[in-house]
Amino acid sequence: MRPVSSTLRGTDRPLCEIYDVALLDLDGVVYIGRDAVPNAPAALASAREHGMHLAFVTNNAARPPVEVAAHLTELGIQAEAEEVITSSQAAARWLSDHLDTGARVLVVGTTGLRVALEERGLTPVDDASSPVDAVVQGYSPTLDWALLAEGAVAINSGAVWVATNVDPTVPSPRGPLPGNGSLVAALKHATGAEPVVTGKPDPTMHRETLIRTGARKPIVVGDRLDTDIEGANAAECPSLLVFSGVTTPAELLVAPPDLRPTYLGADVGALLTAQPEPEPIDVGARCGRWIAVRADEGLELRSASTDGRHDRSTGDGSPAAGDGDALDDDALDALRVLCAVHWANGGATADDEAAATAAVVVHAAAGDDAASGMVKRLGLG
Repeated sequence: MRPVSSTLRGTDRPLCEIYDVALLDLDGVVYIGRDAVPNAPAALASAREHGMHLAFVTNNAARPPVEVAAHLTELGIQAEAEEVITSSQAAARWLSDHLDTGARVLVVGTTGLRVALEERGLTPVDDASSPVDAVVQGYSPTLDWALLAEGAVAINSGAVWVATNVDPTVPSPRGPLPGNGSLVAALKHATGAEPVVTGKPDPTMHRETLIRTGARKPIVVGDRLDTDIEGANAAECPSLLVFSGVTTPAELLVAPPDLRPTYLGADVGALLTAQPEPEPIDVGARCGRWIAVRADEGLELRSASTDGRHDRSTGDGSPAAGDGDALDDDALDALRVLCAVHWANGGATADDEAAATAAVVVHAAAGDDAASGMVKRLGLG
């Protein structure tokens, strides 16, 4: 993997005017469960009006592209089946490159996988009562023990095993639920085998997307550091991390270099705006009205004059009216400077949120109520 820049970048124009195709993750970025992420339909329509092409790229292998496009259309988001790229398609391409035409592939999943296999000239089957050449496993909300057992039989008999992704969870209105990675883990435990993984962050998925979209200057838009952002960095592609899904500010702050994004946004509306870049100053970094410095006991956040910058905060670090728990421009500026200083100093990293909050100490400057409120709002204090 190439060395990855640890510096968030800025732009003087909206992202939708700089990049030709937005490679959009779905779960947590465009929708959560059956509902659109607030602001997503309007923001994506506006991005199209600015000339940006959209590709909907998902590790979720449950549905074929035509069904995904229909769902997006129901949510008020213009989408054609040709604009949807799934991990099922990436897995099917890998299998067709390694197996003979017509090879029998046991599907541990649902319709999306079957359609993708047939598109590549392979034969999907439902059980291992007769020899199979490969097993392909993808997310299915109805997957049961019996089908997992068929997968175990085939894998133990020497079949090639491909997993569309190993995301441990999928977002839902009720919080994170078991994803394909959790069910892949069951077969790994039962067989002792390791699958070939073709979805994000593996470059196979990115190549599939570029083949199908013809993108020349794409940007990846995602909510997960360990799939969307890691996959973008592996493919040397700029990325926009949005906070409408699963990633928290604490997790971003302590992310290792290969999981760090190029840009930050509250949601996909960030495609419509220019990106501020943290500015190095003598004592640390500044962005908007926020200054972050390295202190003996960790990172210190300070508020400063806005110098005419539009400020949506209430002055005490809490969100402006109507923002609720969302990260607005002001909160993102504070997060940018904290990341800039921590990353520049080779700060500690962590693999989970509990470790993240313990890996680095963030505090407000003494007597700075605005900074104190912002530290709490970001979940860092």
